[in-house]
Amino acid sequence: MRIITADERLAEKSGAKILLPGPPKVGKTSLLRTVDPDRTLFIDLEAGDQAVMDVPVATLRPQTWDECRNLACFLTGPNPSLPPTACYSEAHFEAIRGEFEAMHLDRFDTYFVDSITVAARKCFGWSEQQPEAFSERSGKKDVRSAYGLHAREMIGWLTQLQHARGKNVIFVCVLEQILNEFQRPEWSIQIEGQKTARELPGIVDQIITMNFVDFSDGQPPIRAFVCTTPNPWRYPAGDRSGKLEMLEKPHLGELLAKLNAPKERKPLTYATPEVVNTGEAP
Repeated sequence: MRIITADERLAEKSGAKILLPGPPKVGKTSLLRTVDPDRTLFIDLEAGDQAVMDVPVATLRPQTWDECRNLACFLTGPNPSLPPTACYSEAHFEAIRGEFEAMHLDRFDTYFVDSITVAARKCFGWSEQQPEAFSERSGKKDVRSAYGLHAREMIGWLTQLQHARGKNVIFVCVLEQILNEFQRPEWSIQIEGQKTARELPGIVDQIITMNFVDFSDGQPPIRAFVCTTPNPWRYPAGDRSGKLEMLEKPHLGELLAKLNAPKERKPLTYATPEVVNTGEAP
């Protein structure tokens, strides 16, 4: 381990990690039309690419949770802190690298994951079949243990992809309206497992809802990216970069360019401690 100087860190290539919720059919997958297809890898988990059938973008279609984990391990590299028996370890990376090296996936700048809603379903289906999901005494399925394993797996997978330094990672997911404990409607991310939903906002840099917004001005609603909270529509949103307006044009390429643009480096200022006269003799 070595110190990374301030100049080195500022010169590093950046990459945005974005959670992009939106209701079905709002056009989330169609955002592929707004990015450079030669620099984007479409990770198609939903098999719902009809809207972009004519877009010349390279695509991978993981069918199982094991394939999802293997892909995440290769795209981000091994985690040196993990033991050889663990997923995403050096041993895991060496075991699967031959499967992916010929694909030259390092040429892509953006990973478009569509969607983590489906990824979570694949993860839970895998989790509930593992030995940990069954009671040792009765042999019956233990739902609580299955959800515990599912949460660890999903958070580990998302965190692994989040560490794709220098790459943009777009996590598409479904946005739904539910009734909270007070029977009031609120917007929520559709994903299997409450723990994953709670921890997901801390994994990504940006939460940007894509939806139609109504200004109550008598005009039809317009489609937009809602990027900050609070917002009038109470959509999930959050901007860690401080570069985004509350509403942005629903153009993923322009949004990524704005997020990854170098921020103006301002000189540091130091406040002088205020001297308080207590009236006491020194």
